[in-house]
Amino acid sequence: MSFPADRTVRRITLADVAREAGVSSASASMALNDRAGVAPGTRERVQAAARRLGYGRRPRGAGLIGVLPTDLGNPYHTDVIAGIEAEAESLGLGVVIAHGRRDGPHLERQLQRLLELDVDGIVAVTTWLSPQALEQAGQRVPVVVIGRMQDAVPGTDSVLNHDQAGAALAVRHLVEQGHRQLAHVTLSTRPGPAMRRAGFLAEAERLGLRESARVIGPDPAEADAGIEQLLRALHRGDADAPTAVFAANDIAAVTVLHRAADRRIEVPTQLSVVGYDSSAVALTVRPHLTSVNQPRQEMGRLAAQMLRERIAGRAHDAASVVDPVLTVRASTGPGPALQRSAPPPLRSPARRPPVLR
Repeated sequence: MSFPADRTVRRITLADVAREAGVSSASASMALNDRAGVAPGTRERVQAAARRLGYGRRPRGAGLIGVLPTDLGNPYHTDVIAGIEAEAESLGLGVVIAHGRRDGPHLERQLQRLLELDVDGIVAVTTWLSPQALEQAGQRVPVVVIGRMQDAVPGTDSVLNHDQAGAALAVRHLVEQGHRQLAHVTLSTRPGPAMRRAGFLAEAERLGLRESARVIGPDPAEADAGIEQLLRALHRGDADAPTAVFAANDIAAVTVLHRAADRRIEVPTQLSVVGYDSSAVALTVRPHLTSVNQPRQEMGRLAAQMLRERIAGRAHDAASVVDPVLTVRASTGPGPALQRSAPPPLRSPARRPPVLR
């Protein structure tokens, strides 16, 4: 991944405000200091420009960083934030959190509010912000994005997970368990899930299973219908029914588990399920969910460290890519191929009835 030349975060000056408002520096100074001789419209325009640019607020360096997640209700985001907070505390930085509420326009408004608080830097735990909004924020304060954007955003750092490698881990595990009919459930077209989908298909092709590997989603209605169709085929015993599902995240995987339970399909005897994130939700379901462990707290710690480096003066853009690992739990087991070849279970010797004397 390549990045542009070094960039520095520059302090906003009176000249910037004057240029933004279309007036001279002298007029801008008079307007900002409420001096006479400035037309009301000009004064209002200058003050609005100062607010937009963040001019005249407290000097940075007081050690407050902003954190902007997409959704605080998602265990992935709360785990990442826990890592940010732990590392920030060790670095002597305070944290303020602004909730994005899974709403793109609201996320951008929250980004502006964090800038208005004059934080020393921002960690965006989201890929929902536009590149333009992130680049503009990066011109004012250090910004680190956790997650995969479509392209690198100039003036920002990034921490991301190797999504394609994580998907390959899931596929190899299922194939090693004897599964040959595989399905991938995804609910998003964003870059991270798209890379997981690509990794699923690439690994299936590498293992000679591309023809029997199918993708369900990403449209929610399409995914819902696809899961139902898969479970009906499995219930009927169709020869080509997928016996294993790799989901793009733990929440989608749990949906599959619940729907399977509704149809009395046993996991993992009839269907194996793998999620992605290995978040807290993986241990709240029965059976416990096998999942690709995206090291969320480590990603949060890395982001806080990178932000601190930027605050301390590092000018060049940087990226950290973390490798996921597979955490195997009870939701995956032998597929039909291994079940057929497995030796019969050992039987305990019959107990003789007691001899009555």
